[in-house]
Amino acid sequence: KVGDEGFKKQPIGLGPYRFVSHTPGIELVMEAFEGHWRKVPSVKRLVFKTVPDPTTRAAMLKNAEVDIAYMLDAPAALELKRDPSIRLAFSGAIGVHYLDFFDQWDPKSPWHDRRVRLAANHAIDRRALSEAETLGASRPTGSMAPRTFDFTLVLPPYAYDPAKARQLLAEAGYPTGFDGGDFYPYPPYWSAGETIVGFLGAVGIKMKVRTMERAAFQTAWAGKKLHGICMCTMANFGNAATRLADAVQSEGAYARGADADVEALFKQQARETDRKKREALLHQIQQLVYERARFGPLYEFIWPSGLGPRVAEPALMLIDPYPWSAPLEDVRLKSK
Repeated sequence: KVGDEGFKKQPIGLGPYRFVSHTPGIELVMEAFEGHWRKVPSVKRLVFKTVPDPTTRAAMLKNAEVDIAYMLDAPAALELKRDPSIRLAFSGAIGVHYLDFFDQWDPKSPWHDRRVRLAANHAIDRRALSEAETLGASRPTGSMAPRTFDFTLVLPPYAYDPAKARQLLAEAGYPTGFDGGDFYPYPPYWSAGETIVGFLGAVGIKMKVRTMERAAFQTAWAGKKLHGICMCTMANFGNAATRLADAVQSEGAYARGADADVEALFKQQARETDRKKREALLHQIQQLVYERARFGPLYEFIWPSGLGPRVAEPALMLIDPYPWSAPLEDVRLKSK
């Protein structure tokens, strides 16, 4: 009745908080809805502030300008960890960071050879990467979908084995390595990209990090304009099928190609009404993609957030996977 613009000015939902105001790029203010069906929220007023820089978010927490600072990078989190009045908490696990070998479908590319893609996977120390980027919180994985999703086949991460990586490269005809082209870290995870390129370089795969602003990257990625490797991430909710849809079938939003048998299996699972049979088909797809090293799953991304001294319950990871505080009605401050 009110149209999109009217709804933006005064949105109405079914959650535990009422909309009060929104200043785009600055803040969103909400107040507790006393008649919420599940429980009355403990915190009567919530203010969500938009602060793009993690260092600034951490400084605001230290200065008591905010009570929770989400999604800190490792340096900011380590700095806050030294403050006895501040706690760290962790959340996320909805996004899987993974390598996408864009040129693997080109027969002339080194990445067309499974041994080369497998070598790249064995070159990376996922546990060390998790420690460096998220204080060890992110969960190394071999799966393209979170382990908590329906139909996910939980697969072990490819083992960190530089010697095996070099052997595979030699078997593929690259005993001294090769120029792997450009490496695109999903913005803003540039430090992770630098670390991964270091791991690849150590076994002879020479790559150059290319950084882009997120909107430009998304346009180029979806437009299939990039070449080389991407440390990509997908974080759409659903199940293993909805997560795989954009990657393993030829019409997928980010796919550059597809295996005919995998594509046929994907279409078959979409028509299957028996849950057990559908699960078996999706597990088969995931096993094939893993064995062929079509991608390089790294970890389920879990990041540190900082909690100020007033916070009793931040409601982080009460829903797994979910990146932010939820359910909001479970957020609590300490009694005065």
